Amino acid sequence: PLPPPLIVLSQGNTMSFLEKAVNPSFYKKKWASTSHNIAEYYKPLFRAGSVKPLWHIMIATSVIMYTQNYVFNKGPKIQAARKEQKVALEEYYANHGISHHH
Repeated sequence: PLPPPLIVLSQGNTMSFLEKAVNPSFYKKKWASTSHNIAEYYKPLFRAGSVKPLWHIMIATSVIMYTQNYVFNKGPKIQAARKEQKVALEEYYANHGISHHH
């Protein structure tokens, strides 16, 4: 026999999730709660002159930068498009007798 499912969604749970997902007040409450928790965590650290908030900011900045760099500059879709452009340019140069190494 199969083990019981870990999560069972009934129609009521699905509808309540969808109602929350489209309701702006849900996000407003989440944002207020998260910002309050962050403030309560970091306020004592800032007052004590701890270096921990600086490290957290630096790590967050690095994660965001490297993620954006991968997604927008080095991801598989971008690399495929660049490869296609390179092939097209080589073909163009060959057809028109142009040397692309000036």
